[in-house]
Amino acid sequence: MSATESDTHGDDPGTDVSLDDLPPSAKLVYKVLEYEEPLTQEGIAAESRLCPRTVRYALGKLEEQELVASRVCLEDARQSTYRIRE
Repeated sequence: MSATESDTHGDDPGTDVSLDDLPPSAKLVYKVLEYEEPLTQEGIAAESRLCPRTVRYALGKLEEQELVASRVCLEDARQSTYRIRE
């Protein structure tokens, strides 16, 4: 892979191409959020049946790619809710 290929590949983080490059856990979390947003980490773990640590990792990867946004949960300010960015 040349340097120009990697530069052009990552220019637009909001495309489906960047989702294809993510680990399977991040793809699963993204799909769960497509159907059930907004959810807390606990809710995502329950829906996806992934362990909480894996959910945290996947959300971190999704936030790096700017595919997911987080907000403070109004019901419990100690938690955040996650939703897909538009």
